[in-house]
Amino acid sequence: MPDQTSLPASPPALNVSELVALQDKIVERIRTCYDPEIPVNIYDLGLIYNVNVEPTGDVHVKMTLTAPGCPAAGTLPGEVEDKITVIPGVKNVKVEVVWEPPWDKNMMSEAARLQLGFF
Repeated sequence: MPDQTSLPASPPALNVSELVALQDKIVERIRTCYDPEIPVNIYDLGLIYNVNVEPTGDVHVKMTLTAPGCPAAGTLPGEVEDKITVIPGVKNVKVEVVWEPPWDKNMMSEAARLQLGFF
């Protein structure tokens, strides 16, 4: 007699255009996160080193902070995770804080440098 139990079907993997669109949405959401001491979003500050989106919808973000003793260390990674988790198509989110390479102002976007007066 055939087994009456069946495993739930895995969701289909995202195709390349869906991955690109999802990554764009993730970056857009990350741009709504700000270091509380600097009036520029953390993406343009250069604090996000990598956003990897898997075809499964799993997301891995490598980020840093302006300094190891940054007061936002306890809250900023969780804020990034929370903002990404609610995006449709995202399954699991891992935000990893890394210290290599160390952040410096040259990692900021041109717009961020102009906004902060770094020419």
